[in-house]
Amino acid sequence: MEFLPTKLTATLAELREPDKLIAKAGNQPIAILDRNVILGYFVPKSAVEDKTLLTASDDQINAFLESKLPQISHVINDLKDR
Repeated sequence: MEFLPTKLTATLAELREPDKLIAKAGNQPIAILDRNVILGYFVPKSAVEDKTLLTASDDQINAFLESKLPQISHVINDLKDR
């Protein structure tokens, strides 16, 4: 069973009536399935239009990476040896 990051699903046949699919979705994404295999996701505009994108400065990114360096230093050292 695959992980679905949404509670809603629809079949390919349901894509023939997009108005009903949009009404079913509300503000949530819908996983599109074909024989219980995920093909993709339908994400209504209303699900993302009110989201704000946060940005980080170079200093904030560097500080974050430096704080995580002790946790990943073994990986970096292993990559240097290759």
